[in-house]
Amino acid sequence: MAAFLNLASVLMCPHGGTVQAVSSNSRVSAAGSMLVRSSDTFVVAGCPFVIGVTPHPCIQVQWVAPAERSQAVAESTLTESSVGLCVAADEAVQGAVLIVTTQPRATGI
Repeated sequence: MAAFLNLASVLMCPHGGTVQAVSSNSRVSAAGSMLVRSSDTFVVAGCPFVIGVTPHPCIQVQWVAPAERSQAVAESTLTESSVGLCVAADEAVQGAVLIVTTQPRATGI
């Protein structure tokens, strides 16, 4: 089983930009912070990625493999095993999101 991601989890794009989750979940928490779900919004800030001389930063994360059996408020949760893709404004996939830290207390599948 893998640890759940919550609002305190640290996520990054593959180029070093920071990922901030915006969640509407106000009912289910782990380690004192609300769990995040695949339907939540994940915004990337500070991505320095450049193609040639043209900036092409990651701007959001789209989750393609959330937790298989765990839900919070009728939506799939995310764990450290979940797969999210960082995308640019033109929706070009830039690489997988990096899950740096998460809470260790609650796990799911």
